Amino acid sequence: MRSDFPIAVRPEFSVVHEDADILVVDKAAPLIMHPTGCVRSKEPTLLGGVSQLLSYEIACGGCVSLINRLDRETSGLVLIAKNTATARELGCAMQRRLIRKRYLAIVKGQPAWERACCAEPLASMHTIAATRIRVRQTCHPTGRPCRTFFQVLKHIPAQGTWPELALLSCNPVTGRMHQIRAHLACLGFPILGDKIYGGDESCYLDFIDNGWTPELAARLYLPRHALHACELEFPLHGQIIRVQSELPQDLAAVIDRQ
Repeated sequence: MRSDFPIAVRPEFSVVHEDADILVVDKAAPLIMHPTGCVRSKEPTLLGGVSQLLSYEIACGGCVSLINRLDRETSGLVLIAKNTATARELGCAMQRRLIRKRYLAIVKGQPAWERACCAEPLASMHTIAATRIRVRQTCHPTGRPCRTFFQVLKHIPAQGTWPELALLSCNPVTGRMHQIRAHLACLGFPILGDKIYGGDESCYLDFIDNGWTPELAARLYLPRHALHACELEFPLHGQIIRVQSELPQDLAAVIDRQ
């Protein structure tokens, strides 16, 4: 029976860049971006928090448009337009792939390569094979074109019950759902704490039913997947704006274990 208790949420974000037309915030995890039909109506969202912050601008005719999206359990930088003209300009930049994004990921295992590119097309798993998780993506020839570049930044040796890990820099060229997570799983190095792509999708279903439990902690090590959006670079009004975010404390602690 599905639990009536809401999944833990961190309804926190900090402003790292702001001007008259845009806001860039550093989103905590877990925090969903905006309300959806499958989310409890009272659950906090990033959109709700930002709308409160910009309530004066909205009252004066402005709007709030989320330009990029992050998964609930992915922390990091989100670009927000304050008006329709800026949203249109940034939307066009996104379509032309002029908005560059970089992520940091902690993965299970240690790649033998220093740099790699995964260009496997991504498709919805439910169109390819049976799955109990409809949002799950998979690498498949019939999928949409997709490309991600990876670079190993640090090897983290096994310690105690923790396996060998690696810190990776991830640069997605395209912006498909779960792209980095699915590509790393395809390469054989799933992100630490990933409930969907970590090798056993029952972890996700158990989490939805029962929340974070000692059994899941023993299998996943972290209560959320170790992925952080650390850098955004985008053109706006003829200028290039670049914003960065440090690895949050929960993930930095994993790096500093040794």
